[in-house]
Amino acid sequence: MTVSALRFDHLVKRYGNKDVLNGISLDVLQGESFALVGMNGAGKTTLFKCLLDFHLPDSGSIAIAGTDHRQSGARAPLAYLPERFMPPYFMQGQEFLKYMLSLQGLAYDRAAAVAMLASLDLDAQALDKLVRTYSKGMSQKLGLAACLLAHKAVYVLDEPMSGLDPKARALLKVQLSALRARGSTVFFSAHALADVEELCDRMAILHGGQLRFVGPPAACRAQFASATLEQAYMACIADPAPA
Repeated sequence: MTVSALRFDHLVKRYGNKDVLNGISLDVLQGESFALVGMNGAGKTTLFKCLLDFHLPDSGSIAIAGTDHRQSGARAPLAYLPERFMPPYFMQGQEFLKYMLSLQGLAYDRAAAVAMLASLDLDAQALDKLVRTYSKGMSQKLGLAACLLAHKAVYVLDEPMSGLDPKARALLKVQLSALRARGSTVFFSAHALADVEELCDRMAILHGGQLRFVGPPAACRAQFASATLEQAYMACIADPAPA
């Protein structure tokens, strides 16, 4: 039996009297590209933060490759990029990459860093600049580079396309497809459903604290008799009775 890369079992998270996550059960399989889709405030970031042990679930469990997520060693295979990524403003780009790699016992290789930045359309000169001089897009590319240079088995990316221009988005898609091709698991949130259809094996629609759909994008279009994934998504969240 194949062990899931990530497993959420009847996960519940409340803020006050509001159930943000209401009994979420989900398996993300090893080696698949999986997108979590939902409106702002649907609970996507909360789910990620529970996975990373930043938030304590009210009930339910989470496993990373079969290991309880509350064990710090369970997160060793993960690379994570938060939704609002802000690298330390006082560091140079190179210092930040060195620091992040050192936390994982990895050596910094400037040539590899330059190549990774080029693959995301970020000039090598950014390595020697203070992060406080970066634009939003430059900061996002630096965070993505730090994740990709770590060569992890599982990538958890909260809105990885945020702040990227069309060229950088296209280049990031190449990187995400390469991760999938070499067997890494990619679990990411997204608002652009065209990206989801292009990149993902499966997707989940999170709405009202519950999963309304889990499956391949094509199956979502078929289930809701829609020509596009956007139309299927709208029909899914309008359905008063989640699947």
